[in-house]
Amino acid sequence: AEYHIFVEEFKRNPGLVWIMKPAAKSQGKGIFLFRKLKDIIDWKKSENQLNNDSNKEAPETYVVQRYIANPYLIGGRKFDVRVYVLVTSIAPLKIWIYRNGFARFSNTRYSLDAISDSFIHLTNVAIQKTAPDYDPEKGCKWSCQDLRQYLYAKHGLEVVKDIFLQIDLTIIRSLQSVQKIIINDKHCFEALGYDILIDDQLKVWLIEINASPSFTATSKEDYDLKYGLLTDVFNILDMENRLTGNEKRIGGFDLLWHDGAVHSDDANIISNGANSTHNSFLGCVNNRKTQLRHIYTQASSKKIS
Repeated sequence: AEYHIFVEEFKRNPGLVWIMKPAAKSQGKGIFLFRKLKDIIDWKKSENQLNNDSNKEAPETYVVQRYIANPYLIGGRKFDVRVYVLVTSIAPLKIWIYRNGFARFSNTRYSLDAISDSFIHLTNVAIQKTAPDYDPEKGCKWSCQDLRQYLYAKHGLEVVKDIFLQIDLTIIRSLQSVQKIIINDKHCFEALGYDILIDDQLKVWLIEINASPSFTATSKEDYDLKYGLLTDVFNILDMENRLTGNEKRIGGFDLLWHDGAVHSDDANIISNGANSTHNSFLGCVNNRKTQLRHIYTQASSKKIS
């Protein structure tokens, strides 16, 4: 039924590029772009044949999205941004955002003339590291701090504020949209990996949200980021009951939303147009160890007094 809905949408928007993704795979496996309905019809036939040959009980589920064909480019190359988010409560909604994320770049200059070239269009590291010109010493990632500094130098402070505000609001609104259908269990939490794209008009797009994102490290910098992130997840869970419960920052995580926008003096305040303010922390300095020492000292003093 959903396939027929897509066909109607496809016919209403001739000339667009679409992207097809398997719902249960990762690292760019099984993803392809297409312009013609014939491409997806041929794919569907081959997929059905493959399922019959392998005696699969049910066909694999795929997601089709309109491809954002005008990405913002750096050095002529496409990139997306991985943002890490921790949800510790659904009702009330409590969202934490990690200061360190990264931009993942393709190794090949962007062009729509070759939509079958994965090295151009897919920024997954698993794909890019198989490219002929991939340099493992340089890799294909920037930190969010580097990205923020580049955008600041290129476009100025106000534009950077707006871009990172868009990212924050995308995270908040996406979780609000599913808040009513997620079971509220105070014993559960979820770490999420948001994949964000910026287009050439500096508009932010949500590409996908990954539950249980991979924490495999591809470099020392990657290891340091993910080790610190996972450590701070457990610092927030506070199984040793060392914190007061009122903290707005714990290690590298900042409280982005707690049933409303969170005010803090630790970053620039930005209005979201809804008579409230919140801070954009992504790409800010992450002095997590110093911050942890500070809050544990404060929490200990308050409990003693």
